Amino acid sequence: MKFDIPAGARKILQTLAEAGFEAYLVGGCVRDLLRGVTPHDWDICTFARPEETEHCFAGQRIIETGLKHGTVTVLVEGEPYEITTYRTEGPYSDSRRPDYVRFVPNLTEDLTRRDFTINTIAMDLDGNLRDPFGGVHDIKAGLIRCVGEADQRFQEDGLRVMRALRFAAVFGYAIEKRTARAVHENRAMLDRVAEEQINAELRKLLMGKKAGDVLRQYPDVFCQFWPQLGPLVTLEQNNPWHCWGGWEHTIHAVEAAPADVTLRLTMLLHDIGKPACKSTDEQGIDHFYGHPAVCAQLADEMLRALKFDNKTRERVVLLVECHDAQLQPRSQVIRRWLNRLGPEAFFQLLEVKWADSMGQDPKKVKDRLAELDEIKAKAEQILAERQCLTLKDLAVDGRDVIAAGIEPGPEVGRVLGGLLKRVLNEDIPNERKILLKLIDYSSRK
Repeated sequence: MKFDIPAGARKILQTLAEAGFEAYLVGGCVRDLLRGVTPHDWDICTFARPEETEHCFAGQRIIETGLKHGTVTVLVEGEPYEITTYRTEGPYSDSRRPDYVRFVPNLTEDLTRRDFTINTIAMDLDGNLRDPFGGVHDIKAGLIRCVGEADQRFQEDGLRVMRALRFAAVFGYAIEKRTARAVHENRAMLDRVAEEQINAELRKLLMGKKAGDVLRQYPDVFCQFWPQLGPLVTLEQNNPWHCWGGWEHTIHAVEAAPADVTLRLTMLLHDIGKPACKSTDEQGIDHFYGHPAVCAQLADEMLRALKFDNKTRERVVLLVECHDAQLQPRSQVIRRWLNRLGPEAFFQLLEVKWADSMGQDPKKVKDRLAELDEIKAKAEQILAERQCLTLKDLAVDGRDVIAAGIEPGPEVGRVLGGLLKRVLNEDIPNERKILLKLIDYSSRK
């Protein structure tokens, strides 16, 4: 079977082979080739020691970023290729990195140290495979399976707990039974992992086509780094709008959201504060008054804890805070929301409300979904017609207010803000003559 291997990788494999060194493509690039996906990175392992690898590529640009662990990065036509000497690893005292590495002459020994079988397949220049742990079988079967003893693999590197879930979500694979049990049992290893690394895996996981299944099967893992999720996982919702408990509703909302990290984070956290706001009336109906504000506060804390960037955090918190807003398909209402949020955040809010509705009783949300479609169409029309939405869209500005005799300062902004509010509400048209008359009237009051 022929595989599309880039010329740079072929050149490296050929150069090493001509120098007498065994070399293979290995890891994620081979896995993705077998899955029919174009790899993003091309990693190569070889019998050659780092100094021998450097000698083979003496005429090319080399980056010595990983010599301690046997890795030399070679740039071919500007593209980086990591070349790593076969190695085994010492103990993982910090549960993240080996205390030391030892170079070995045997490919199978090198593959033994890796995480999952699907990442232990090696391929030579002619497309021949070395697969000592059954990785090809597991790719065909759609399985995530640890190499060797699962507990040991996760205890070596706690991040592998999240990597297993991420692969399952993104590839749509099942996690093999013993590996799944070890994921649950070793979830506390995440306490030793840097927040930024959990963040990176979580982002990719939430974008996966099977993110909902992973959330459904492994809530205990997510509660390990976000304990605030615990009360939501067990929340019951005896309410006419809801046919699922808090966690299952959340999962349905995540699944309904577009594959956008901001929107999926929003849906994961949009009801995080509901348990704290729950009350039950005399008829036994549950209510969650004021929950959006509580949810927004908790979402902010949780995103800060995982070191999310400010832009993502602030947008998610805004959308969580507004997710229960009562939007109406009236132009005045839509213009006010476009003014408050801006077009991008407004359309994201519509996606959030759509996904939230998809997590509720299907028999009750039909009209609400149709209304959201109507709101979206009207908002698009408002923007297409370039209707007045902000102060900069007004037919007058601060100079006109000052020219009418109003002193520079806060009063100028107050006058313009009042005019904008009336234009948004369609009380007056955005016409310069009319606005100037109103400014003149204000200056004489």
